[in-house]
Amino acid sequence: MPAKKVLVLVGDYVEDYEVMVPFQALLAFGYDVHAVCPNKSAGQTVRTAIHDFEGDQTYSEKPGHNFALNADFAAASEKDYAGLVIPGGRAPEYLRLNEAVLKLVRDFFAAGKPVAAICHGVQILSAAGVLKGRRCTAYPACGPEVNLAGGQFVAVPVDQAYVEGNLVTAPAWPAHPTFVREFVKLLGPA
Repeated sequence: MPAKKVLVLVGDYVEDYEVMVPFQALLAFGYDVHAVCPNKSAGQTVRTAIHDFEGDQTYSEKPGHNFALNADFAAASEKDYAGLVIPGGRAPEYLRLNEAVLKLVRDFFAAGKPVAAICHGVQILSAAGVLKGRRCTAYPACGPEVNLAGGQFVAVPVDQAYVEGNLVTAPAWPAHPTFVREFVKLLGPA
């Protein structure tokens, strides 16, 4: 029986850890993981940024690695995937302007499939209009956006995830152990 497929939605300057760690962890669990980016194809890369917490008023940003895409965004359909991962970084701030991205996200929610968004990934959920009446977490600077989108921002420690129904959210990459574990629980066995 083929492994369940999981879609990871990325763009240039996605947060390095927030794409690399879930992508590799889901592969380790046996899922078939596809990383896609609008206007790019399998074999191309996106640049990443490393966000770190060094005692400043907000995170610092450093250049990350190039992350290789292994599938084409244009061919991605909710019907082909068991779940969706939306990493943070700077990519969500412009990906949320792409109507095809928003439609894809809405399709996952309409189908009731598991969705995991970390850090600024919630910006895409806000723009897609899928947070109304829902509780979730994110990087605290995104809290007002969650509330304006009709959701309720829940503050949790930076190393924890928050689950409501089919949605797993987390503030930032220190939450990976709980973020990935809770998402896998929703996905079920690979």
